[in-house]
Amino acid sequence: MELEQMTPRRPYLFRAFYDWILDNDLTPYIVVNTSVYGVLVPQEFIQNNQIILNIAPQSVGQYLATNEQIEFNARFSGVPQHIVVPMAAIEAIYARENGVGMGFEDEPKYQVQRESLSQQLEQSKPKPNPFRVVK
Repeated sequence: MELEQMTPRRPYLFRAFYDWILDNDLTPYIVVNTSVYGVLVPQEFIQNNQIILNIAPQSVGQYLATNEQIEFNARFSGVPQHIVVPMAAIEAIYARENGVGMGFEDEPKYQVQRESLSQQLEQSKPKPNPFRVVK
């Protein structure tokens, strides 16, 4: 089976590093590419199309990690927010205390998803009116 036909590795590696960081009593942080479709984070905390999120169990509520995305509730400046991060948007996971973790390489499945999404967005743009409006 070719790599392009296999499921992405990122969700599995992400969960392994998340558990490993917690098992060592450290704080897991993730680096998120906010330009990926489906990312739902507070816009005011984005810098250079990235946001760094603390995903420690004591910092988030209703945490759920699937092969497609992670989602949870968290407070930003005291305001509760629901956060959604597609796996394709997670660029790295690391421990806050020592920086040890892993950056994720781009995977074929995520490239195909981005390309098809770009095509869908391009096709859904309103077409210019071919008729001239006469007043």
